[in-house]
This record gives sequence, C-alpha cells and structure tokens, in this order.
Amino acid sequence: MASGNAIRGSRVGAGPMGEAERGETAPRIWISFYCCNGHETKPSFASEAQIPETWDCPRCGFPAGPDQDNPPAPPRTEPYKTHLAYVRERRSDEDGEAILAEALAKLRGEA
Repeated sequence: MASGNAIRGSRVGAGPMGEAERGETAPRIWISFYCCNGHETKPSFASEAQIPETWDCPRCGFPAGPDQDNPPAPPRTEPYKTHLAYVRERRSDEDGEAILAEALAKLRGEA
C-alpha cells in the first residue's frame, strides 16, 4: 500500500532542473593567468566582459598575468618597524645625544 506522501524522495527547496527555468548561460571564455611561481589558473569570463590585467593566484596569492614568460612581480612587503626605528629615521645620533644630555641635566638639577 502506498503512503500519502507525495514528495517522497525529494528534498525541501528542490525545483525543476535545467536551463529552461534558469535561462540561458552567457557564452564563456577561459583565460590563462600565470604567477611568478609558475602556477597557472584559468578563470572563466563572459565573452563580453572586460578581462582584468592581473588575477590573484589561488595557490600562492601572488598576482598573475596573462603572459607566461613575463608574470607580474610579487608585491614588495615592508618589514615591521618599531617605534625606535621611526625615531632613528627622524633624529640623527647627535640629536639623540643632545636630547639625552638635556634630559639627564634636568633630572640631576631637580634631584
């Protein structure tokens, strides 16, 4: 005897499959991009879309370009600078010695 469940074997939210309900897909093209590590990625674009000059490599994160022989260079990262490194950029050693001598004189004079 069959049960009265009409949607047996289906999941909630399931609908008709196929392009008839969703519409036609846009014509696609695949472009190869190469990073400096030799990785190749081939994203697809709509044929009418403007192709970007660079694309992020999904494997290493470096920028990739369409020219395999001349890929873009990896971005230059600046090392972390401490507060003291920034002070040394602004002041010379002579300035530092003068400021230190002034501060020590003030401390010795007040004590």
